[in-house]
Amino acid sequence: MPLIQSPLHDRHVAAGAKLAEFGGWEMPLEYPTGVLKEHAAVRSAVGIFDVSHLGKLVVRGDGAVAYLNSCLSNDLGRIGPGRSQYTLACDEATGGIVDDLIAYYRDDDHVLLVPNAANAAEVLRRLQATSPDALTLTDHHRTHAVLAVQGPESDQVLAAIGLPAGHDYMSFEVAGFEGHEVVVCRTGYTGERGYELIAENAAAPALWDALLAAGEPHGILPCGLGARDTLRTEMGYPLHGQDISIDVTPNQGRVGWAVGWSKPAFWGKEVLVAEKEAGTRVTLRGLVAQGRAIARPQMSVRITQDLPIGYVTSGTFSPTLRKGIALALINSQIQLGAEVLVDVRGRPEVFVVTKPPFVETDVRDS
Repeated sequence: MPLIQSPLHDRHVAAGAKLAEFGGWEMPLEYPTGVLKEHAAVRSAVGIFDVSHLGKLVVRGDGAVAYLNSCLSNDLGRIGPGRSQYTLACDEATGGIVDDLIAYYRDDDHVLLVPNAANAAEVLRRLQATSPDALTLTDHHRTHAVLAVQGPESDQVLAAIGLPAGHDYMSFEVAGFEGHEVVVCRTGYTGERGYELIAENAAAPALWDALLAAGEPHGILPCGLGARDTLRTEMGYPLHGQDISIDVTPNQGRVGWAVGWSKPAFWGKEVLVAEKEAGTRVTLRGLVAQGRAIARPQMSVRITQDLPIGYVTSGTFSPTLRKGIALALINSQIQLGAEVLVDVRGRPEVFVVTKPPFVETDVRDS
């Protein structure tokens, strides 16, 4: 099947972006500026990403919040209208993570879900399978764009084009731009202060252009998904399909903080509570290279040359630390600070087990 193109595809082509496949979409991997400069722009000033490949599912009707709260892992009762929440869709039988997503609580009868591109259809299918007749579930995956403005100067860029900025972390406001509704979310996947803007496809090109123009005095750069990956890895944010998956539970993936353990019900609760009480065999940990090696996914992790303890799930060069960092699923008995060996193309390279984030930021700073 042909790849789905973002409503900003022509902008990316005109800017000379290198395009790649992500979850069935053709998206910018990097621009001629390169990943390192794009990464640095987000950490020091501001960058803009097209992440329109992310899913957009709208759940409306009487009891929408109550229904979703009985399915998804986190407790929507902890938040209210105008707030968002990181949550998980887990498999009922195994507790494995079907997807991780953000829920935007507009009101008790209206919730926007933003799952990962490759999993949006499966999340929708599972919700539809048990949803009450009073609810309407609508897939806006191809009708709405998502633009991420990330970095310490993101507020100034949004304010310059009349969009709300400065609201609390994990909150959102609904605004207008050239006659179109824009949901301005104080969320992101970089670890920096920033926003994600959800708007109809028709509004996306003008919104992209306006943000780039407003950000020019601040050194804004368009950024691809390559920089998004190095930024999220520095924060230790898991990527579904690599670090977490249907084969990895929240307990194993160290995202149990996104589970409302005291809720009466959510998908997979029984098996996950039992696993939590018993303990897990493997745990997602951070690794930091002691030399110049760069770990990559699926590389073996060993405690000695002859004793494997797990494997790398994500690995990259950290532009901020100037060294290799990685996430790995390893034996839960391995302690923080331990030295392990990663098989990097046949060479045993020393890494130290670390608790992410690898880079300190203040994403909640107001």
